[in-house]
Amino acid sequence: MIDGTILGVIAGILSFSAYVLYIVSTLQGKTKPNRATWWILTLVGLMIAMSYYAGGARDTMWVALSYVLGPAIIAVLSLKYGEGRWERLDQVCLTGALISALIWYLSESALTVLLVNILMDFIGLVPTIKKSYLRPEGENRTAWTLESFAGLLNMFAIERWTFAIAFYPMYLLILNMTITTLLFRTTQQKTIS
Repeated sequence: MIDGTILGVIAGILSFSAYVLYIVSTLQGKTKPNRATWWILTLVGLMIAMSYYAGGARDTMWVALSYVLGPAIIAVLSLKYGEGRWERLDQVCLTGALISALIWYLSESALTVLLVNILMDFIGLVPTIKKSYLRPEGENRTAWTLESFAGLLNMFAIERWTFAIAFYPMYLLILNMTITTLLFRTTQQKTIS
């Protein structure tokens, strides 16, 4: 069996590769990232990576790091190539991410911050989930599929099956598979109609 560290690195490379595909697709004008989503994901991703590491994750950190660097690049690109404006939900997410930093400082609990930021991450992705269902042509199916595969591989890299370490990879796998399924389901429904 392959060592968890190696699987974690491979999952991180696959995850970042998905962002590269998304970035290229964005530059080609095929993908229109939601501006609010990607700025929120950058901030929340940073908070998650820091609290996840503080909570003991090591072998699975590569995907978490990918979830900081990739969204940061896409967030910058979204200023020119993206769509959407800051709505109340986006403001709530950003405020929640900033509050979670304060919670971490006051509680000194990496797990609490991790859970709060995973919730913020999910809320920040709601506009993209909605867009994946309604306008799948604005998302890159290959990139989301690759993220789903990276999430699955990262599950095998979990070094210790504790809640603090396993919950984030499980969340990512379920979320990415949901978006991927929506993108393919909607496309299939349109071809059938």
